[in-house]
Amino acid sequence: MANRRKKDRNREKDSEWQERVVQIRRVTKVVKGGKKLSFRAIVVVGDEKGQVGVGVGKAADVIGAVKKGVADGKKSLVSVPLTTNNSIPHPSQGRGGGASVMMRPASPGTGVIAGGAVRTVLELAGVKNILAKQLGSDNPLNNARAALNALGSLRTLGGVASDRGIPIEKMYSK
Repeated sequence: MANRRKKDRNREKDSEWQERVVQIRRVTKVVKGGKKLSFRAIVVVGDEKGQVGVGVGKAADVIGAVKKGVADGKKSLVSVPLTTNNSIPHPSQGRGGGASVMMRPASPGTGVIAGGAVRTVLELAGVKNILAKQLGSDNPLNNARAALNALGSLRTLGGVASDRGIPIEKMYSK
């Protein structure tokens, strides 16, 4: 009976993580006997409280590919500093492959104005008010990675003050 409780507790911990499949692709590898079919899944994992990650999984079946993608996404988690109105602290840009993403904070009530994979990443990160634009490539994997890169480069005022070794009050004065 105690063993069953442990399993339930682990399931509760995992339930706070949400996962969304961005893309499922059927891919083939040419081998000696012909073509070997497999599936590639791009999955975004987040807790809507400032933690988000992007993962890729390949397997012979879709369910296996999604499971591998979720596991991969949890390995590459990024912490996102959110403001009081669930936005980002300052404008940011990120790159991933040939894709570039530009993000700007927005006032309360704006919502998530973004497209494709970037929108999914922002929603699962817990960002509620933001303006984002995909530039360059329209590849979902590269755009998701670019969004992760932009979110990972965000800094808070307190973080910058501690890096410089000065109190936060000194940051406001000239």
